[in-house]
Amino acid sequence: MTNQNALKPVTPALHDDHDHGHDHSHGPSHSHAHAHAHAETACCGNPVCGSSPVVDATDIPKGALLFRIPTMDCAVEESEIRRALEPVAGIQGLRFRLGERTMAITADDGALPQALDAIRKAGFRPEPVGDTAASVPPARIAGMSTGLARLVAALVLAIAAESISFLALDGKGFMAAEMVLALAAIGLAGLDTYKKGFGALVRGRLNINALMAVAVTGAFVIGQWPEAAMVMALYAIAELIEARAVDRARNAIQSLLALAPEQAEVKQPDGSWQTMRADAVALDAIARIRPGERVPLDGVVTAGLSAIDQAPVTGESIPVDKTVGDPVFAGTINQTAALEFRVTAVAANTTLARIIHAVEEAQGTRAPTQRFVDRFAAIYTPAVFVLALAIALFTPLFMDWTWLQAIYKALVLLVIACPCALVISTPVTVVSALASAARRGILIKGGTYLEEARKLKAVALDKTGTITEGKPKLVESSLLDALGSNEAAVFAIAASIAGRSDHPVSKAIAEGLKGEREEVGDFTALPGRGVQAVLSGQSYMLGNHRLIEEKGLCTPALEAELKRHEEAGRTVTLLASSQAVLALFAVADTIKASSQAAVAELRALGVVPVMLTGDNAATARTIGGHAGIEDVRGNLLPEEKLGAIKAMQERYGAVAMTGDGINDAPALAQADIGFAMGGAGTDTAMEAADVVIMNDDLRRIPETIRLSRRAHAVLWQNITLALGIKGVFFVLAVFGSATMWMAVFADMGASLLVVANGLRLMRSEKG
Repeated sequence: MTNQNALKPVTPALHDDHDHGHDHSHGPSHSHAHAHAHAETACCGNPVCGSSPVVDATDIPKGALLFRIPTMDCAVEESEIRRALEPVAGIQGLRFRLGERTMAITADDGALPQALDAIRKAGFRPEPVGDTAASVPPARIAGMSTGLARLVAALVLAIAAESISFLALDGKGFMAAEMVLALAAIGLAGLDTYKKGFGALVRGRLNINALMAVAVTGAFVIGQWPEAAMVMALYAIAELIEARAVDRARNAIQSLLALAPEQAEVKQPDGSWQTMRADAVALDAIARIRPGERVPLDGVVTAGLSAIDQAPVTGESIPVDKTVGDPVFAGTINQTAALEFRVTAVAANTTLARIIHAVEEAQGTRAPTQRFVDRFAAIYTPAVFVLALAIALFTPLFMDWTWLQAIYKALVLLVIACPCALVISTPVTVVSALASAARRGILIKGGTYLEEARKLKAVALDKTGTITEGKPKLVESSLLDALGSNEAAVFAIAASIAGRSDHPVSKAIAEGLKGEREEVGDFTALPGRGVQAVLSGQSYMLGNHRLIEEKGLCTPALEAELKRHEEAGRTVTLLASSQAVLALFAVADTIKASSQAAVAELRALGVVPVMLTGDNAATARTIGGHAGIEDVRGNLLPEEKLGAIKAMQERYGAVAMTGDGINDAPALAQADIGFAMGGAGTDTAMEAADVVIMNDDLRRIPETIRLSRRAHAVLWQNITLALGIKGVFFVLAVFGSATMWMAVFADMGASLLVVANGLRLMRSEKG
């Protein structure tokens, strides 16, 4: 019995410990549920099967004890452990991380020994580990559980036994040697398979280990010793190769971890600089990066001017200039000059870390195709098992087969009953596509959204921050005072008043006007109209058209000028004294350079772009016309955007909504898929949407749709390939001369083919 006193409790934040799925709710009405039922399928024995995310010890429940279970490979075995623990009273919570083969268990002191004993009786070996155990890469764990040298030795022994049989060497000595060699090969390659297989049979379960155990044992009993050995050795080696291949898909996003350096150069209280571990750097510390170095942590620049390559985080191909006040992200590359920055996120909560966590969580959900395959495999495996049993028992009675021939064919069918290639065909493809998207700055929150994106028929686009930059700029200013006031003096007054306001339009005016600022007194906000202030004893107003009309200062000439700007999609602010309007300032939110191309790409894909905005209709039409959008709807309140989405769904079918993830929450909730723009450094955007575009580039939406279509095609290529190969060998097994080792070779070969096909999605730069 494991010594409880030696077990080290882990005490991080509490998480839901029963469901790997999650609901990215945008609001109360949003329910994109991610069903994550534990499939009752035959486990393929491969670590990608469950597609659970890989995390460190900080992501397990508070007070839980952490165990590694080396032979726990996929979600079906997880459910076997759960069932084994059901009769044990006192278990408060379980959390599984299949990528690491770890289980966190929260239980009463008296219940823990019983729980561990129940797990051992189910055929698994729980090993207590410390805080850092969960950081061991899955590939290393796979290597530890199945040594390549041992499997090569088993294959050599199996080949030796097969050689004796092939040469037909007579004599009891040769027969004994053949049997001993085969038995040794089976022992070296199949010990874990037998333990798990017989444990599954005792519990009435049919998984790949049970099928292989029955098939190999049956072949050995009927005298096919060399073939039994060859089957087990080939199966174990192919499984190891396959496991290492699919680790590429599972751990693709983990490669991003290497982007953030482990050390940071941090300023000390005495002004000196010290190199220390990045995970030990506190918030608000000042760090320094030199040209060519990677940024170790998220922060805000406090000194310096440089260009930073943000491609690892946002997917942007062009370096971005950074100066004082600009954000920098961990894992990005400083290029031209030294920078100092204030740390705004600890190592575990950087944008890069949250990207990795988001994709890992997505890997833990099951896509619709994957759930279909799991249900199919749950029927397929027992059906083939029953058919094999029927062939072994009844064909000698009705066909010209001997009992040994019938039993042998039945054993071949048992090997074919393994759904390895079929079961792993979907998660490998989904994980590869998710990783590929993440590298391009697209965070897709799960396989469901990856698959559903291909069905989109229309995309609703918010204007501000989505089609436009979301940063108003002063595009025109003009002096209106006919009495010949000094332009510089008037503009200085406007800049001084605007500088006191936090309204985006006022900020744009203040930033756009140069010159000296004057002292402002009696500053007063006029809600819905503008502001009022006193400068040098004179009262001034800085406000909109309505304010000027209320003050009786509008003229026909001014009305014509205002109409010209409004038709151009500009917001006009006027500076006035109590006697006259002194100046006009036109502010516009400029369209993004990528918006026109993105709209054109959506049209090329057969997707209808629609603009939904709360801005006035004239401005909306102007911006929509520049972007190439015909269906433009302005003056919409949030609830009206929601109604527009419902109407679009009735008209087109599947609809996506694109916004900032906050103001557009009702519409994002109603849409089939919600896209949030500007996810880099924004917690709310990451939480609010189903897909997060990290760099504000609208072209990522058609790219997501193309990736979804490619992923769907690869999914069905893999399913067709896996079932086709099984169908061929099914016919050969019953009516031809297929052997057991041929069936194993073909089945595992099909597994490797679907893995390789799924991994192709990681190599593509664009969907």
